Amino acid sequence: MENIQNYRVLSLGAGVQSTTLALMIEKGEIPMVDCAIFADVGAEPKLVYEHLDWLEKQLSYPIHRVQWRNLKEDVISASKGEYKTFAAPFFSLNEKTGKRGMLMRQCTVDYKIKPVTQKIRQLLGYSKGQKVKKNTKVDLVMGISYDELQRMKINTLKYIENQYPLVEKKIRRHKCIEWMENNNYPKPPRSACTFCPYHSNQEWRKIKENKEEWAEVIKLDQSIRKQEQFKKNKDGSNFFDSKLYLHRDCKPIDEVDLRDKDEKTGQYSLLDECEGMCGV
Repeated sequence: MENIQNYRVLSLGAGVQSTTLALMIEKGEIPMVDCAIFADVGAEPKLVYEHLDWLEKQLSYPIHRVQWRNLKEDVISASKGEYKTFAAPFFSLNEKTGKRGMLMRQCTVDYKIKPVTQKIRQLLGYSKGQKVKKNTKVDLVMGISYDELQRMKINTLKYIENQYPLVEKKIRRHKCIEWMENNNYPKPPRSACTFCPYHSNQEWRKIKENKEEWAEVIKLDQSIRKQEQFKKNKDGSNFFDSKLYLHRDCKPIDEVDLRDKDEKTGQYSLLDECEGMCGV
C-alpha cells in the first residue's frame, strides 16, 4: 500500500451510529471505504463483541481490530501502583471538605484514537516515526449523528480528514435505529466500557442485568478507592485526599439507588465524551 495516496477508513465503535454507517456503506448509500478499524479497549460489554462478530459477516470490506493495552487491567494495575500513566474520568469526593470533582480523561485518546491512527499509518505502509508524504490523504469516516454535532472535531493530523456522513444527511440516532429496523437488522448494543463513568442510571441498570459484568464493575469500583497510584510522598502518605467512584453520587456502585434518576440527577452521558469515539 506504499503508493496509496487516497485512503478511506471507517472508525467503527460497533454501537448504533457506526453500525448503521457501516451497513449504509455496504448498501451503497454512502461511498465505500477501504476498511473499518475497531479499537478494542478490552472493556466492552460481551454483547458488543458478539455484535461485532455478526457485523463482520455482513460486510465485504475488512474490519481491523486493534488494541493498545487492556483498559480494565490498567485501571486495576493503577490501583496497585503498578501502572502510573493511566487517566480516566472517575468521580472524586474529598471526605474532609465534601468537595466533588472529576478526574482528567485521557482514556479515549490513549485507547481509541491513537491505536486507530497507528493502524492507519501501518496500512499506508509507514513505520513508526516515518513522516507521512504530503500527497497522502485519508478520509476517516466517523459515526457521529446529527443530534451530536458538538462531538464533531477537526483531526489534528494534516493528512487525515474526519468526515461525518450522518451529520451531512441530518440523520439522528433514533433514525439510525429506524433504518436498522427497516432493513431487518438487529438493534446494535450501546458501545461503551462496562465501567464508564459517563453511564446514565439506565445504562448502569442494563449492565447490572449481566451478573458477571456487574461483579467485575463492583470489583473495579472498589479497586480505584485503594488509591495506591497516588501515594507518591516519600513517607508513603497519600497527598490525594479524595476517594474515587464510578458513579457521580460518589458512593460504591453496588450501594447506589439506580432507579428513575437518569435525568433528575443530571447523570453524565456519553455526549460529554467530546472526542467522538465512544458510544457510537
